[in-house]
Amino acid sequence: MTFKERISEASKRQWLRMLIANVSCVLFTLWSGYYALFLFLFVFFDIYITRYVNWGGWKKSKNPATRKFLEWVDAIGFALVAVYFINTFFFQNYQIPSSSLEKSLLVGDFLCVSKVSYGARSPMTPFSFPLVQHTFPVLNVKSYLEKPQLEYKRLTGFGQVKHGDIVVFNYPSGDTVALNRQNEDYYVLCMQNGHDNVSNHPEEFGKVVYRPVDRRENYVKRCVGLPGDVLQLKHDKLFINNKQVADPENMQLSYFVQTDGTPIPGKVFDELGISKEDYMAPTETGELVLKSWNLDTNDSTQFEAMGFVRKNGKLGLAYQLPLTKAMIAAFKAKPYVVSVIKDKVDYGMYYPITIKNKSWGRSNYGPIWIPRKGATLRFDKDTELAVATYRRCIENYEGNKFEYHGGKVYINGVETNYYTFKMDYYFMMGDNRDNSADSRVWGFVPEDHIVGQPMFIWMSLDKDKTWLGGKIRWNRLFTSAHKQ
Repeated sequence: MTFKERISEASKRQWLRMLIANVSCVLFTLWSGYYALFLFLFVFFDIYITRYVNWGGWKKSKNPATRKFLEWVDAIGFALVAVYFINTFFFQNYQIPSSSLEKSLLVGDFLCVSKVSYGARSPMTPFSFPLVQHTFPVLNVKSYLEKPQLEYKRLTGFGQVKHGDIVVFNYPSGDTVALNRQNEDYYVLCMQNGHDNVSNHPEEFGKVVYRPVDRRENYVKRCVGLPGDVLQLKHDKLFINNKQVADPENMQLSYFVQTDGTPIPGKVFDELGISKEDYMAPTETGELVLKSWNLDTNDSTQFEAMGFVRKNGKLGLAYQLPLTKAMIAAFKAKPYVVSVIKDKVDYGMYYPITIKNKSWGRSNYGPIWIPRKGATLRFDKDTELAVATYRRCIENYEGNKFEYHGGKVYINGVETNYYTFKMDYYFMMGDNRDNSADSRVWGFVPEDHIVGQPMFIWMSLDKDKTWLGGKIRWNRLFTSAHKQ
């Protein structure tokens, strides 16, 4: 059959389907900038009009078993392609794994994350299995091919990241992972144990692997600092460019709740929405016990120095809890509560971790300048701190060779006293401020790590409750997740 005959035999329905497919292809190609996709115009023309290739020839197989098998292969293949396409360019599911954003977002919340809010990233690791971030469960093997790696490109979105946005992003320090200690930051692990020790003892730390940007773990935090901002925390108060920023409505800080010796009933924790993870801890045998302390010990003077007060000659019990302002008020109203005291004990390592003599901590941090695309950093004062703070951006995220010795900076082998950034960076923090591993710990989030914005909560499960005892948080279903 000639080309003209094939065209003349095509029905109006075939022409309509071909037109819809090709218009969709053109619009998507123009949006994504992948002009090679225009080749699909010829594919769609053949599928619907000329039919030189027998695309559905398997449907005419005389063997029922073969035909049924190929039907399943065709359906599964189409589903995988569709899911990959939707996950890559439009929407993605994300589950809240930790309490760092409580009480804005809760552990067990399932989020619909919009990738078009800030513009979807074009695939950087194109050959990856949909719905699996980096490792196949059970099989424990990589779910992607490391090569090829494509250049970062962000498609046109509906807006940009703003102050206060809750953002899903790839964990920046997740570029390198010790497989037996995946829940620990690799760079902190090396600081604590020594780089050579981590690398040379796979039986303890596991194999050390590198992960591409879009295959790193997904995190969700609140964006508190934008490119070009100067950020500082003073006594738990956030300042941006020397102006104090209002606290998120549901922000939590760590407090000690002191009682007259009366244990706090479990129903009180439940009423206030305090999870078992926050008020109970496992013993060596795995049994859960209340995180409470008897303050009337031989060295009780240290507790009085912390601000605990005596009632009827006794200090009573203390509970360490993350609390919102509303929770504090609720506890203070309880007749057995003597005081609620801010937990001022600071511990941990803070970015940049290579500067050990900084006075920065979780409550007092900075000031720190957040890099902006096109802005120039000069190494002409406080050079050691500047190198520690921005070296990772210049070397790991923007792909330069960085050296610092003899008080001089060398980038790509050339001595220099300045650097111009190629990307924008963001500063992320959790609303559960004293229980959040965030930019205060691992630094800035580069723009190519931004995944998207949570739009709504489509499911919420309380891990502390049973299916018949209120496990589904019905009041959270289909509520907003991007401006809590």
